[in-house]
Amino acid sequence: MIDFFDLYLSEDCPYGDETTEFLGIEGKGRLRIKSREHGVAACMDDLEAFYKKNGLEVVNMVKNGAEFNPNDVIFEAQGDLPTLFKLWRISQTFLSLVCSIASSTRFAVELARKSNPDIMIATSRKTHPGFRKYELKAVKIGGGDHHRNSLSDSILITQNHLDVMERQVKLKAMRKIEIEPRTREEAYESAPVADMLLLDHYSPQELESLVPELRALNPDLEIAVGGIDISMIPEYAKHVDVIVTTAPYYSKPLDLTSRIRRM
Repeated sequence: MIDFFDLYLSEDCPYGDETTEFLGIEGKGRLRIKSREHGVAACMDDLEAFYKKNGLEVVNMVKNGAEFNPNDVIFEAQGDLPTLFKLWRISQTFLSLVCSIASSTRFAVELARKSNPDIMIATSRKTHPGFRKYELKAVKIGGGDHHRNSLSDSILITQNHLDVMERQVKLKAMRKIEIEPRTREEAYESAPVADMLLLDHYSPQELESLVPELRALNPDLEIAVGGIDISMIPEYAKHVDVIVTTAPYYSKPLDLTSRIRRM
């Protein structure tokens, strides 16, 4: 199993820390990572495990899922100064990314549930290479779910699949079958045999009439929508079961800062 933090460290410090070694810095110190803005803590336990693996003590951290405010110290560790300098930058960057994802997810979930208390916000598998494990975890911490973790999770017949299929397939499988119809007519044809329909590029007004017609064909049918702007979530949430989004993965990293002091 790949240890991603070891990979991140090998990228940032492949042959040693030239500056810390040049200055001859030794002894014990303390690192504090502070936020300049409001956010939701995520993957703190993963970072804590990495610090412990490198012989450092984590003395304080915000719990996963808890919210923090500007000027709050969200992660604090102490131990060998040269090791703290090696881990400092990747730690700050890591937290700025995962906490931003958790924060954006929570915002989307809260926005959607004002219109539909049962709605699910689910993120796609369009994660960044090498970071999926933590992006998916941050989404869960923020209150979202996953549309698909990977190609191995479920059956999603996309428009591209439909474009190249040479024969009709009997739609019966152990896994849930989801179809992304290309047209309104194809949505009617797919509704009786699908577990879920993914309807992209429909307006809320179109869904208001279309969704009841599809559910009349299959009362157990779930409706998902994707490809929408975050600001439109309340309008779409009224009509569907799931909103699929990639937006949290690409949200602006939180503004964090770090300080290292000698003990």
